[in-house]
Amino acid sequence: MDMKKRIHLELRNRTPSDVKELVLDNCRSNEGKIEGLTDEFEELEFLSTINVGLTSVANLPKLNKLKKLELSDNRISGGLEVLSEKCPNLTHLNLSGNKIKDLSTIEPLKKLESLKNLDLFNCEVTNLNDYRDNVFKLLPQLTFLDGYDKDDKEAPDSDAEAYVEGLDDDDDEDDDEVDEEDYDEDAAPGDDDEEDGEEDDEDEDGEEGEDDDDVSGEEEEEDELNDGEVDDDDDEGK
Repeated sequence: MDMKKRIHLELRNRTPSDVKELVLDNCRSNEGKIEGLTDEFEELEFLSTINVGLTSVANLPKLNKLKKLELSDNRISGGLEVLSEKCPNLTHLNLSGNKIKDLSTIEPLKKLESLKNLDLFNCEVTNLNDYRDNVFKLLPQLTFLDGYDKDDKEAPDSDAEAYVEGLDDDDDEDDDEVDEEDYDEDAAPGDDDEEDGEEDDEDEDGEEGEDDDDVSGEEEEEDELNDGEVDDDDDEGK
């Protein structure tokens, strides 16, 4: 499926401005370029284009709110200078599995001042001497490179997953707001409890009344027996 059709399907009757997360993995790019994505996706924060055959990101639209960009397993070898112009607020960038061979290729990422997490797994550049030290010097704003910080401490359970969970939490909050609205439309809390309480009181009163009747009936039977014994004694005396 080509990228344009995939984007249309992913919209699911939404407008582009409603979309915060867009996953286009394994679809087909147009001659190695992004196609069908426009600056109408102004609220987009997460974009994934894994294994779509990209050779260039030149056609990327202006996405000011984009925080995380997945470009792994493509054929990108350069042209990264457009990212600072098109996605100035990127915090996560995954370029693993691309054709990046030297440090000069990633040097333009210096302009991404918010970039904290960069992945270059399975790129030739990782085979260079002192690769990690040199990348951290080149990009001082980085916190994690290939999942580890300068001191070789692992990133807390995928920073990327935490970000996506954050998006899900936002959706959950929206759901909670809807639930609260529905709740307000129902009867005020406590009304049902009061009614139940009144019914319980009535049941208890009814049971007490039955107990009183039982006691009165037993007393009457005892009185009649006693009266019968007295009459028998009187007859014997006569």
